[in-house]
Amino acid sequence: MATKVEQVSSNNHAPSPTHNASTNQTKSSTNDDVGWKAQLKIPEKDRRIKTSDVTNTKGNEFEDYCLRRDLLMGIFEKGWERPSPIQEASIPMALSGRDILARAKNGTGKTGAYAIPLVERINPDKDILQGMIIVPTRELALQTSQICIELSKHLGCKVMVTTGGTNLKDDIMRLYEPGELSEGVHLIIATPGRILDLMNKGIVKTDHCGMLVLDEADKLLSQDFKGILDQIIYYLPNNRQILLYSATFPLTVESFMKKHLNKPYEINLMDELTLKGVTQYYAFVQERQKVHCLNTLFSKLQINQSIIFCNSTQRVELLAKKITELGYSCFYIHAKMNQQHRNRVFHDFRQGLCRNLVCSDLFTRGIDIQAVNVVINFDFPKHAETYLHRIGRSGRYGHLGIAINLITFDDRFALHKIEQELVTEIKPIPKSIDKSLYVAEYHTEKDPDEDDDKAIELQRQQLKAAANQEAVK
Repeated sequence: MATKVEQVSSNNHAPSPTHNASTNQTKSSTNDDVGWKAQLKIPEKDRRIKTSDVTNTKGNEFEDYCLRRDLLMGIFEKGWERPSPIQEASIPMALSGRDILARAKNGTGKTGAYAIPLVERINPDKDILQGMIIVPTRELALQTSQICIELSKHLGCKVMVTTGGTNLKDDIMRLYEPGELSEGVHLIIATPGRILDLMNKGIVKTDHCGMLVLDEADKLLSQDFKGILDQIIYYLPNNRQILLYSATFPLTVESFMKKHLNKPYEINLMDELTLKGVTQYYAFVQERQKVHCLNTLFSKLQINQSIIFCNSTQRVELLAKKITELGYSCFYIHAKMNQQHRNRVFHDFRQGLCRNLVCSDLFTRGIDIQAVNVVINFDFPKHAETYLHRIGRSGRYGHLGIAINLITFDDRFALHKIEQELVTEIKPIPKSIDKSLYVAEYHTEKDPDEDDDKAIELQRQQLKAAANQEAVK
């Protein structure tokens, strides 16, 4: 915030020392208003060309939403330059307190669409729980909490993540140790079962929790979590605000909306279901040829990072072993693994310590690793929704990527059905895939500063040459 300056009345006499100090302070404050952005540690600009999924905006800036400067600092230091379409549609309505039902593609900035208004509306001076974000998987909870921590780092908001698979006693100790709920956690990110357990035990107090976000709402309202959300909402105050975000909205979401949301503002940015930046291919193979085909893809494709999906945890481990035997670096992750091991794999893959990750559908929900440019369905999924979430792991935030599907004789009908349901085209794989469709170097904008540097260097060389000629004369 700009420093508050006491106004000093002026007259015809020479200004007093107090007046000079005030004037200098005003100038300092004005300079601070103008120069605060220049002092931020902003990451290097991502110059990869983006698709209209994230660029087709109304031209708004984050500053247009009258957000606190401390929050703006967190936004810009994350490298977020301006709002995406889903953020433009969501942020002002969420700030006004309206319930929201938002449908947007995976990888178009949904997390920012709810996290920014949520953090903005939290009062760090009140040591009470004010907001809650519920997500379906532990990995997504960790990722979302990290984003909220980074956005709110200049505000003094206390953010906590709690998920299943970890020791409940550890969470209870964290909630009661100094610096946690004893002093007031403002925002909790959680998986449904764990947060309900803490509520039932009276450990998490939600009397003043006025904001609830349900991310990947279709999954949260599926049979896997049947009835849990109704119980969670029972603990919240009647005047709470509920924000629902998802790429798909089955009937379960509609019935939940009618039951719990108050005249929600509806956002639908799904002119088509698949991301514009993801080119999809299929290759017909026999089951016994799949590993050989995968080996060929590894040798021919320019992979930055890849995610390879299997339909069972057993096949995940077997394939990871085969890939390692072929001489390629490979991690694997699935739901039956120890949670600490899962966290380590997730963290290391995000850090780029390994090129290839074999996984089950555990990894399809909301996981955002922008270095992934290739997704391979080693086993083709049976349902369009699963397919949509899988291929959405590449082409994140308007970038380009490819999805390759290995199709057996038994997969033919599922392939045709998914093409029809998603109204998309899955092409036969060509002998050579154009690198401009998925390799960053081939679709990167020029850095204007580089052109300026080249022009300056050319001018310097011309002046030097002219000076040398003059010396010869």
